[in-house]
Amino acid sequence: MNFNFDRFLFSLQYMWQGMLCIFIVIGVLILSIYGLNKATNYFANKKANKDKND
Repeated sequence: MNFNFDRFLFSLQYMWQGMLCIFIVIGVLILSIYGLNKATNYFANKKANKDKND
């Protein structure tokens, strides 16, 4: 079994690109969930205040 160091370094390039994509996707998911929570709370509070004033 031969270990080719040049191929190992070449594969590291793909590995860091894949890891970066995974972190970007996780970040987008976190931000979208955060935004949906804010929007849901905003509209729920707006509806509650409207019902309270009527």
